[in-house]
Amino acid sequence: MATFDHYDQGTPSWVELVTPDQKGAQEFYTGLFGWGYDDNDMGDMGHYFIATLDGGEIGGVSGQQPGMEGHPAYWGVYLAVDDVDAASAKVEPAGGKVEAGPLDVNENGRMAAIQDPTGARVGLWQAGTTIGTQRANQPGTPTWNEVVTADIPGAVAFYGAVLGMGSEEMDMGEAGTYTVLTNAEGRQIGGAMNPPMEGVPPHWNIYFNVEDVDASLAKVEELGGKTVAPAFDVPGVGRMAMAADPQGASFWVMAAAEQA
Repeated sequence: MATFDHYDQGTPSWVELVTPDQKGAQEFYTGLFGWGYDDNDMGDMGHYFIATLDGGEIGGVSGQQPGMEGHPAYWGVYLAVDDVDAASAKVEPAGGKVEAGPLDVNENGRMAAIQDPTGARVGLWQAGTTIGTQRANQPGTPTWNEVVTADIPGAVAFYGAVLGMGSEEMDMGEAGTYTVLTNAEGRQIGGAMNPPMEGVPPHWNIYFNVEDVDASLAKVEELGGKTVAPAFDVPGVGRMAMAADPQGASFWVMAAAEQA
């Protein structure tokens, strides 16, 4: 089991579901991944549920805030930063927007919500008592994240300017090349890809590790979700598919190839 107690700057460190039906979402992901939940009473802001697996925190399940009525559910990503105020100060000079914060989340940490110049929204998280996802890269936990945008060079330049991230190209054979995002030490921490079809807005993807992609898709549909992109194999990477939960939040399931 992969347990994490620190994330280098730029590394995706937390995932969060924003949904109009927290109870329904909890039931779905418990059935799919075996998650449990810790209930955090946020007073006037409602309840924030932290998904857990094998004693470790996986991600958050949040209700929608006022003004979001009717908005489909969605998964969001947070990137670790050493100093959220310093990073946020670089966002607008690099062409992005700071949409909220920086602000403290009790003693848990400090965060900001930003939008990159291509339109993809992402959070920044400076750890306090909470570092983020404690278990990853095992079945039922996050295993990969990528920004989906029609302007990969623009996104790469932005995250480089704000977080010191770099990039490298990976040969995917018949599928062409894939842009891998790296941290300051050159370690692979995420990816960037063009939208798979017209009409897909810029956003950050979440991949969850599973033992069997096809069995997971069957479970998704049994639980009221749907298959968005059928399972397919990527040589040297693994088998993957895109799904959506009953409230409309999309995510990927992936079983990595042994050599990946």
